[in-house]
Amino acid sequence: MWQADVVIVGFGPAGAAAAIAASRAGLSVIAVERGEYGRDKTCGDGLTPRAMTQLAHLGLGESIGDGYRNYGLKLHGFGGDVTVAWPDTGQFRAVGSAMRRTRLDALLADLAAAQPGVTVHYGTTVKDVTVVDGTLVAVSCIASDAGDHAPITVRGSRFIIADGVRSTVGKLLGRQWHQQEVYGIAARGYAQTPCADEPWIHSHVELSDEFGTTQPGYGWIFPLGASDGCVNVGCGALSIATRKATVNTKQLLRHYHQQVAADFLLQPVTQVTSALLPMGGAVSNVAGANWMLIGDAAACVNPLNGEGIDYGLETAQLAIDLATSTSGPLTYAWPALLRDTYGDAFAIARRAARLLCYPELLPAVGPMGMRGRQAQLVMPIAARLMGNLVSAADRDVTSWLWRRSGRLVRLATADRQLWSVDPGSARS
Repeated sequence: MWQADVVIVGFGPAGAAAAIAASRAGLSVIAVERGEYGRDKTCGDGLTPRAMTQLAHLGLGESIGDGYRNYGLKLHGFGGDVTVAWPDTGQFRAVGSAMRRTRLDALLADLAAAQPGVTVHYGTTVKDVTVVDGTLVAVSCIASDAGDHAPITVRGSRFIIADGVRSTVGKLLGRQWHQQEVYGIAARGYAQTPCADEPWIHSHVELSDEFGTTQPGYGWIFPLGASDGCVNVGCGALSIATRKATVNTKQLLRHYHQQVAADFLLQPVTQVTSALLPMGGAVSNVAGANWMLIGDAAACVNPLNGEGIDYGLETAQLAIDLATSTSGPLTYAWPALLRDTYGDAFAIARRAARLLCYPELLPAVGPMGMRGRQAQLVMPIAARLMGNLVSAADRDVTSWLWRRSGRLVRLATADRQLWSVDPGSARS
């Protein structure tokens, strides 16, 4: 049997950040990760100013991307091109980066494993959970290097579930994903290019498949720096249950690559993978008496751009702060904290993303946003909101309107399926 103050399931960015935060709070940690050290994940690899701010708090700011930095976005589509610098809001640094997930995860994992009281077990899969009177008592694991494959019981006072978008352990505990809310499908690959040190990320907001059908999403080119020599090239589309995206994202990616290869001097795309992304808090039962889901497992993914690393890092710290500040049950406290922190932004972003699922909308409004003088006014605001580079401390008109709009949407929908609690489906 293994035992610690905090048991963390999943050791990606969110899990590693939670281990760091727990150790700094004086707690012992056992982390179990199904994959082996250095495992890869489908990801755009982009790091927004919001993510860079969190990485700096963790002490990794200078290590990111071997010094590669980007300064904003170049948006393309509907007959226009708009350059948008990262906003200097004071809360978030006006600089971004990009780094392969294998390398970012390794940096965070190494830092976490070096913290006092942290023990990490790779190749260890949670097979079952033991819940008594609503309290998660233990998880039962199988270690790949155990010759007899005997179950290992892992006990803790608090459990942090950070096992990603599919969250198999979350499902065991009663997590439900509401596909009637907007979600994302995406594919990414890597391509060598002499443009790998381009200090801007590129987004093509007019995305179509090989048949010319407009897709509700965007394509991206995220340079990874000269030392890497590649860009992350990918595309994503939005979907809801009533208007499911039927496009094959890997085929869409290859078509997109063909469209942009000449402009960015891209070699053939390799290492293509795809993923499905619950977004915007559209899951129920993210906490119990002594456990919390964080990051992607809690659908903490921006509905407008698919970004999740920043929320994974933030929710890791929030969860440990809550775990150390209260001895009471977390069943309602954790979703309430998520709603207080992200509810306004995610509510309005989900509503906007739902509208983008209608194929008639983008061709109608896209040219207005990307052409003419108004584009230089509209798109910087849109890019800031899409990146959720708005905090409670911001006092400008854009921030106020964004938060107010989100609050009105939440009131109108009664926080429907925004980290809701359904005791009837939770594990007890």
